[in-house]
Amino acid sequence: MLLTGAEIVIRCLQEEKVEFVFGYPGGSVLFIYDELFKQDKFKHVLVRHEQAAVHAADAYSRSSHKIGVCLVTSGPGVTNAVTGIATAYMDSSPLVVISGQVPTAYIGQDAFQECDTVGITRPCVKHNFLVKDVKDLALTLKKAFYLAKTGRPGPVLVDIPKDITTHKCEFHYPKTISMRSYNPVVKGHAGQIKKAVQLLAGAKRPMVYTGGGVILSDAAPQLSKLIKSLGYPVTNTLMGLGGFPATDKHFVGMLGMHGTVEANMAMQHCDVLLAIGARFDDRVIGNPEHFNEVARKIIHVDIDPSSISKRVRVDVPIVGDVADVLDDLLTQFAAAEAKPDAKALAAWWQQIEEWRGKNCLNYKMKEKLIMPQYVVEKLYEVTGGDAYVVSDVGQHQMWAAQYYKFAKPRRWINSGGLGTMGFGLPAAMGVRFANPNATVALVTGEASIQMCIQELSTCKQYRLPIKIVNLNNRYLGMVRQWQEMFHGNRYAESYIDALPDFVKLAESYGHVGMQITKPTEVEPALKKAFTEHKNDLVFMDFITDQTANVFPMVAAGKGLSQMILAEDL
Repeated sequence: MLLTGAEIVIRCLQEEKVEFVFGYPGGSVLFIYDELFKQDKFKHVLVRHEQAAVHAADAYSRSSHKIGVCLVTSGPGVTNAVTGIATAYMDSSPLVVISGQVPTAYIGQDAFQECDTVGITRPCVKHNFLVKDVKDLALTLKKAFYLAKTGRPGPVLVDIPKDITTHKCEFHYPKTISMRSYNPVVKGHAGQIKKAVQLLAGAKRPMVYTGGGVILSDAAPQLSKLIKSLGYPVTNTLMGLGGFPATDKHFVGMLGMHGTVEANMAMQHCDVLLAIGARFDDRVIGNPEHFNEVARKIIHVDIDPSSISKRVRVDVPIVGDVADVLDDLLTQFAAAEAKPDAKALAAWWQQIEEWRGKNCLNYKMKEKLIMPQYVVEKLYEVTGGDAYVVSDVGQHQMWAAQYYKFAKPRRWINSGGLGTMGFGLPAAMGVRFANPNATVALVTGEASIQMCIQELSTCKQYRLPIKIVNLNNRYLGMVRQWQEMFHGNRYAESYIDALPDFVKLAESYGHVGMQITKPTEVEPALKKAFTEHKNDLVFMDFITDQTANVFPMVAAGKGLSQMILAEDL
């Protein structure tokens, strides 16, 4: 049977059992949209901006372990999508992005809405393709889905010229795929795992440091089993929150620039460090020279060999899927004769409890001003800690990470690597599409929310009952904090003095708006939003203390043990 390229695209998506395609139509993809209209096996979500399409597909994937799919047109359609693609790339989120392109004969002729999509996206995709023959289209899409989800996940882009969508050929979608140049290692080396077991068993001051790789590989059960069997302290990165329950006594909090004292000090002073699905980035270990001042043995487990010994020299590298490696690690530990030194471990925990005793996340309540930390604590209580929490980027992101105790994986969705303001609202949409009966809360700020606020229209069209918690301090909060601490209180362009009335704005889109100005109003407003307005999108504009800062803080160029605490100022 002969099918057009547009029909082939739709059939391929059906073969992959795609549920949703997030997109925005345009000239180069009209034949694809025409075929999409004729089918009913998956749904299309019409966003209001291509950046939002990618963020929504990204969060759909992160919260479901499925591959997100988006469809955009050529030229400005795909350039609008680049921020979302780069966000997914930095956080290793599996996406397939289908973009339209001008007809093949027009490529390189500066045609209307032409751009070099392959060239523009090359630095921020796992791989990309330009389809030049309709006969290659089905195989290329199969490769795209395979590449996106295997190895270290990431976005893959398929650029399809308009004429290819009209050409015809026989349709065949391969059931399996193999690529000679791409064979990611899944199983960890048994000898290296044995060395890791020996090191961990002999540790006096052990530490387990985990990142987003635990979430991506669905390895939370294995991680919990390992920690419970060993009794070692464990910390999560920003992207790894929920990989180990924050309510467990072995959890010492998030580490890094805004990590807890106990997490950062244990990370700095351990003698054996097991790093799992993490990459020792600058926001996690601070200055590498300072980190390396303490002698320790490091075991690093990661699916991506290029991430190992990239910033910090590693003693035992283990390349493989985190879940598979942890399975093997648990098996070898069970069979090993050497067991952890109970006396040394008890002394190490005593030291950690002394650091924990600093209560570094404590803050002072104010009688008439709402403290943003308090709002997040009440959000946790009202939702029972069981919500999907999405954030934008800034101070509110850090407060959400610090004060919402994530106990399950895939419940915390944020832009970590790229730090993309505007991520939150479309991401919350994607989470809700992936989890239609879930409670979804967006923690945002008055600056971030305005970057993709047009998606309130999308939320109205699809009746998405997201609860928006806007921590409104009338500043670019994190910018103001840095200007206060490191730039002599010179608030260059960080003050926002032309904000909209968010209540009226939300109502103009057909949603429920609330403004909360007093501490006593916080809990009642949250309860009302999650109960009386359970089926509505509620925009809660919390007018918060403008002077509140995020602590602890490791300044740029400093080490993990050189934290600034609130009490120091």
